[in-house]
Amino acid sequence: MTETIAAASDRPDDAPEAGAANGAAVAAKLREAVLEKLAYSVGKDRNAASERDWFIAVALAARDRMVDNWMTTVRANYRESRRRVYYLSLEFLVGRLLFDSLTNLDLVEPMREALAGLDVDLDRLRDLEPDAALGNGGLGRLAACFMESMATLGIAAHGYGIRYDHGLFRQTIADGWQHEYPEDWLEFGNPWEFPRPEVHYEIGFGGSVESVARNEQTAQVWRPAEIVAAVAFDTPVVGWRGQHVNTLRLWSARAPDPLRLDKFNQGDYFGAQADQVRAESISKVLYPSDSTPAGQELRLRQEYFFASASLQDLMRRHLEQNGDINTLADKAAIQLNDTHPAIGVAELMRLLVDVHGVAWDRAWEITVATFSYTNHTLLPEALETWPAPLMERLLPRHMQIIYLINAKHLDALRAKGLDDPQKLAAVSLIDEHRGRHVRMGPLAFLGSHKVNGVSALHSELVKETVFRELHELFPDRICNKTNGVTFRRWLFEANPHLTRLLVETLGKEVLDDPSLLIKLEPYADDLNFQARWAAAKQANKENLARVIADRTMIKVNPAALFDVQIKRIHEYKRQLLNILDTIALYNEIRAQPMRDMAPRVKIFAGKAAASYQQAKLIIKLANDVARVVNNDPTVRDQLKVVFLPNYNVSLAEAIIPAADLSEQISTAGMEASGTGNMKMALNGALTIGTLDGANVEIKERVGDDNIFIFGLKADEVAKRRAQGIDMRDTIAAAPELREVLESIAEGAFSHDDRHRYQGLVDSITYHDYFLVAADFVAYRAAQAAVTRRWRDRKAWQRAAILNTARTAWFSSDRTIQEYAEDIWKVPTLRPRA
Repeated sequence: MTETIAAASDRPDDAPEAGAANGAAVAAKLREAVLEKLAYSVGKDRNAASERDWFIAVALAARDRMVDNWMTTVRANYRESRRRVYYLSLEFLVGRLLFDSLTNLDLVEPMREALAGLDVDLDRLRDLEPDAALGNGGLGRLAACFMESMATLGIAAHGYGIRYDHGLFRQTIADGWQHEYPEDWLEFGNPWEFPRPEVHYEIGFGGSVESVARNEQTAQVWRPAEIVAAVAFDTPVVGWRGQHVNTLRLWSARAPDPLRLDKFNQGDYFGAQADQVRAESISKVLYPSDSTPAGQELRLRQEYFFASASLQDLMRRHLEQNGDINTLADKAAIQLNDTHPAIGVAELMRLLVDVHGVAWDRAWEITVATFSYTNHTLLPEALETWPAPLMERLLPRHMQIIYLINAKHLDALRAKGLDDPQKLAAVSLIDEHRGRHVRMGPLAFLGSHKVNGVSALHSELVKETVFRELHELFPDRICNKTNGVTFRRWLFEANPHLTRLLVETLGKEVLDDPSLLIKLEPYADDLNFQARWAAAKQANKENLARVIADRTMIKVNPAALFDVQIKRIHEYKRQLLNILDTIALYNEIRAQPMRDMAPRVKIFAGKAAASYQQAKLIIKLANDVARVVNNDPTVRDQLKVVFLPNYNVSLAEAIIPAADLSEQISTAGMEASGTGNMKMALNGALTIGTLDGANVEIKERVGDDNIFIFGLKADEVAKRRAQGIDMRDTIAAAPELREVLESIAEGAFSHDDRHRYQGLVDSITYHDYFLVAADFVAYRAAQAAVTRRWRDRKAWQRAAILNTARTAWFSSDRTIQEYAEDIWKVPTLRPRA
């Protein structure tokens, strides 16, 4: 929609203090507010307060600055009867919120000044805040970026997810192996949230379904065997300049009766708490392993728990404001972030038909008009399916509804003349080929009016692969919405050195309008500007070098090329290809000691799923290679290898501004989008990558001369796999690759267990599904081109500047604007300076 809405039109002229940022009066008021919070909320005297006490006081003072506009936003949403967007995501990887909130409120420097008067260091407090690690990677971080952009653009939005007691595990590396421990982010409480114990909903599991007579018709009544309470916790999400504040509502699971007192008094202390433990396990851990039947059931319980609570909540809000459930689609747009909340399609049908008495066909119209679905993957294992017996036992009414949705869907196709059994089976919601399974991707597709991919290439591949048959039936349903990142966090907050340079060069307007970054282009050849640019980058690299030394005790040269691959460890992301290149470079340095090499630091970070043994073995190999390379005196600091443990948002904020080279080397056609590629390009890193995901669009934006593209394209990957993935001939024709693989297989990097990596080498040799060997020679050639460009410092700085200048399009504000106009049909605003 092209119209706009007023930004907090009834906001008092003097609230919040952001309009007078940097003024002494603002700092004085903040100092007073912090001391008040320290005394009356934390209960500490300033002379006895610990740094953590100060952090809590500062966070609460900052939170207070959001509340006025939060209330103003809520009142305006009700008064103007705005259509609301509800973003359902199993992950919200929000990270730390102190600087994020202060940045958007324009209060970083005033708060720094306020605390300096109390002899408190704001940056020290920043490091004390735990990451809210409520996500696994790009999908969860995208959800956090989108929530911030929806607030910035003034969209009336709610995020819905789970308040996990323990987010994604804390990763430690011991002897090169990954070990997982609970990530206890709530240990000292969460100062950003508001508990809402009065907002709770009953979530049923199991039981039976009965047919009963109701109003001269037969109705289905579900009688659950188990009830769990979903209790709300709200976190305000402040947009840029604090003018609009939305709500992230996370659900915590509780047992209706926390204790069986009869059992307790009989001495069965553990049995007395069994119901509580079972209920609370739902919100205990993000992504419990689903490698066991119990783990699989818990994952399904989690997904239904938060989908049902969220739908009940938004329907309550709709009825309170509008009174008529039939207008739900006019006033609510629900976005399913991947298939995790797809059970919501069946749940909304249950609520409409069983609870609110809406006729089936009308309920389906409302459901399809209300939902839209974002697909994030082409990996078959990531498009969730659930065993039908499990769903029939755990969610019997929903299984009935899914069967009926499927039957009506297939009947409609037969009525149109489509009677080919194979085609009907391909578009069925039930997979009969390996035991009956419910296909959640097709359920989300059928239950949504729009389905979007997250990059131009990915969206086309969605049409051609996972939803090919459904796309033929509904050709107007799939659209593209290329992902984006919020510049407030990933440039202004994470990279203050570069941000200051941008403001000095382009003016403060660039903070409000990232499209002004294009005005950097004329400075790309300016040697004075290049020098200032290089100084900002060097400061970031020196900071990262300190982080590396602190966490790994490895000393790296900040003048070296920082070659960075940070992402979830997965075979398709091909950290293994990077490791093979590292070994080849190591061999080259040793074989040619007189050659003047460009010093390079290979930086890896990322977590492997706890049950993903091959990914954990790749982590071990990276650490084994690091141990050998870093301790070899013949290398003479020309190459260092670092694996930084426990990758999270805060660590990314240190790595990304310091990156010189961004590794985006997934097998073409397998990465949906990527957002790390956008963040590093925005911060002036050059990308080395395949034509995969958003790399395609980054290449189009930054220009062929400012990116290093290599390897098979998506269509070539498919052809190569069809020809066979035995790579013996390929390896035989590449002596460098053969030498690398032989050294790994012979135990050059695993003296304690010479056969440790034989299986890894065999998989590349005989069953190279991810085409590591097939792309190795091209990757090495691209890395040689990187080295040549790095040696030409003017050319490198020019390309880095142009990367920042030309990546404004990858703002999540642009992405959300497209969602708002094309899918949600809601108005937006731009924040006032």
